[in-house]
Amino acid sequence: MDKSTKLSVKTDKNNQVAPVAAPWHPFEDLRREVDRLFDEVGRGAWLRPFRSGDFESLAGRLSIAGPAVDIVEHDKAFEITAELPGFEAKDVDVTLRNGNIVITGEKREEKEEKSKDYYLKERQYGSFERSFAVPDSVDAAKVDAAFKNGVLTVTLPKTAAAQKPEKKVAVKSA
Repeated sequence: MDKSTKLSVKTDKNNQVAPVAAPWHPFEDLRREVDRLFDEVGRGAWLRPFRSGDFESLAGRLSIAGPAVDIVEHDKAFEITAELPGFEAKDVDVTLRNGNIVITGEKREEKEEKSKDYYLKERQYGSFERSFAVPDSVDAAKVDAAFKNGVLTVTLPKTAAAQKPEKKVAVKSA
């Protein structure tokens, strides 16, 4: 049985037909959103570079197990702090290369347990590399790195010219 119903059409003041709202399909909308999120993760969107101040590009690669990194700008220096639990100072390298500061690390761990009832042998291997563009305002000759309790702190001192206080310029009306 075919049943037709006439609906009134709303028009605006210029006698134009008002747009009809699209039907709401909550499960379809949810599916599209989940698909979008998986697509972004596949493209590495969650690994996007830290964008603030002079550190505007992250080069190199970052594995999923990459370390958490904080970058802070102080009056006299930039400071990069990387959390590296389970690493030792000998496992980590910091290099200035082609205008970038490169932090790399490799961890190799083997564990072996023997007992009357069982034998356990585990191996864990992993490496990471993080790279950040070094601002022109950094004095590359004075870059310093320290490792303590699983935390790497790289200090990038600013040049004398970059440490000068900012100057407020008065705006005059013409």
